[in-house]
Amino acid sequence: MLIDTHCHINIMIKKDFDVPLPQNFKELTTPLIEDCKHAGVTKIINVGTSVSESINCITLAQNYSTLWATIGLHPNDADENWKKDIESFKKLLQNPQNKIVGIGEIGLDYHYPDHNKIFQQTVFEAQIQLALDHDLPIVIHTRDAGQDVLNILETYKSEKLRGVIHCFSEDLAFAERAIALNFVLGIGGPLTYPKNNELRKVFTTVPLDTIVLETDAPFLPPQEMRGKKNNPANIKIIAHYLAKIRNISFETVAHTTTDTAEKLFKI
Repeated sequence: MLIDTHCHINIMIKKDFDVPLPQNFKELTTPLIEDCKHAGVTKIINVGTSVSESINCITLAQNYSTLWATIGLHPNDADENWKKDIESFKKLLQNPQNKIVGIGEIGLDYHYPDHNKIFQQTVFEAQIQLALDHDLPIVIHTRDAGQDVLNILETYKSEKLRGVIHCFSEDLAFAERAIALNFVLGIGGPLTYPKNNELRKVFTTVPLDTIVLETDAPFLPPQEMRGKKNNPANIKIIAHYLAKIRNISFETVAHTTTDTAEKLFKI
């Protein structure tokens, strides 16, 4: 059994961002779920990036027993309405049938020249507090902002904050600090890219039980599928690759990463 801890089926089955799911979403989603079952991927977490996409994730989770949702404002999607958005999240969290298992993806992204550090940090911290208030893990997006992410997490280390560093791309020192702060490392297709030797060094060094698998589908496909849309079923490819570079069995990778994910997200 394998778990995709981070994907976006809600984006895979429609053309535009931040619009509702199409009326025939089940017709489009069910074949994807069946492909995953055949690949041994039996649990999937769809990750929100805005209020509308978070609601889409919830809708999918409510309609499929193998799907769960996270809700959150991606640092590149937060705007002047962010406080109202968080109020919307609070209402969504009141209904256990929404199958919300985390707050994310949230974090910091300094990649683009028009980024506002103070604004991003304020929104990030507000969503961390939301997670703490509801005893939920967080799913962190970080890009060109690693030190600030760690500094912020350090301020919450006594408050039982936990979560996953999504699409981990930092160095071993960052990994060790994150793990010490009760975070696990999410990895997918980039682990297989030829130039990512430093990333492979991290994932052959850290304890196996600090790793969870993710696809970020439809983004970041494994090397053998570059140029194509990614799919949650490809978690199996990532698991086999991780087993190969760590020189352990596929079954060990599958069992350990699944156990870590189930404990973190309580699914």
